[in-house]
Amino acid sequence: MTTDTAAPLSRARVATRLPARDLGRARRFYAEKLGLEPVDERPGGLLYRCSGVDFVVFRSVGSSPGTFTQMAFEVDDIEAVVAELRHRGVVFEEVDAPGLRTRDGIAEIEGNYPSKGARGERGAWFRDSEGNLLGVGEPVR
Repeated sequence: MTTDTAAPLSRARVATRLPARDLGRARRFYAEKLGLEPVDERPGGLLYRCSGVDFVVFRSVGSSPGTFTQMAFEVDDIEAVVAELRHRGVVFEEVDAPGLRTRDGIAEIEGNYPSKGARGERGAWFRDSEGNLLGVGEPVR
């Protein structure tokens, strides 16, 4: 029997898990603010799907520190998405750190992964109802 030990997870699907202290509050946030409804649920968990990729919001007694981006949505028009989310009541973070500064909630980020065929990225960040830091990004081609 041959075992591929070099890349045992290379064909695995990746799914983000976001903690929620109050699952009902999180469900309302994702529905009202982001326009997302779960495609499935189980006790203590809500399964969402965006363009064939899953993420789960699950009931947890713990919480994320919210000091880093836990999940990001890649979009084609960041300005339109940010405007729509703001219209829905989402508050975007303003960042002023070395090498990263937002203007009206959107940062211009130099460089990107060469395989993505982009020369940079534009990004914006917001928190969900549970303090998870989420991002929106648009590759700059």
